[in-house]
Amino acid sequence: MTDETARGRRRDAQRNAQAILDAAAAVFVESGVQAPVREVADRAGVGMGTLYRHFPTRADLVVAVYRHQVDAAAAAGPTLLRDSATPAAALHAWVTLFVEFLVTKHGLADALQGDTERFSALHQLLTDRLVPVCAELLDAAAPQGAPVEAYAFLRGIGNLCIGGAAPGYDPERLAHLLVDGALAASGS
Repeated sequence: MTDETARGRRRDAQRNAQAILDAAAAVFVESGVQAPVREVADRAGVGMGTLYRHFPTRADLVVAVYRHQVDAAAAAGPTLLRDSATPAAALHAWVTLFVEFLVTKHGLADALQGDTERFSALHQLLTDRLVPVCAELLDAAAPQGAPVEAYAFLRGIGNLCIGGAAPGYDPERLAHLLVDGALAASGS
């Protein structure tokens, strides 16, 4: 095999892995993390063998999607802050992304089948990557000082997302009310 052929195969494998991650994220939003992996493979346009070559278990796929989405949320913060009309608009846009991320994670612990070490590592990743982004957004939107610490703010949003499946319950709306309250309390 030539070097060019090998590079082409690696690029193809990277495209497949990305397509699987994107498809899994969409399927998990619609059907939860317990959705059939066949649905993920079909949406990604790959066979089951390709899916399992990249992600040997459901837990591997769920963890990879989780990590991918944490990275995307972390990258979105500075971009939104730069591109939004106001820091408050950036914070609201980022909270929307964060809520979308959280509501797809119901059933995560079940998908990891009691792997508390892996679950703890994912929680630590979320904390390490997203608390600083949230703090930056809160500081920009509430220059007089946010009335709440970023970690507590994210926990509050997380708690609002727990009841997301109940009829009439809208965690995103409630999260934005929390943002508005925090900004009002800061005098912004």
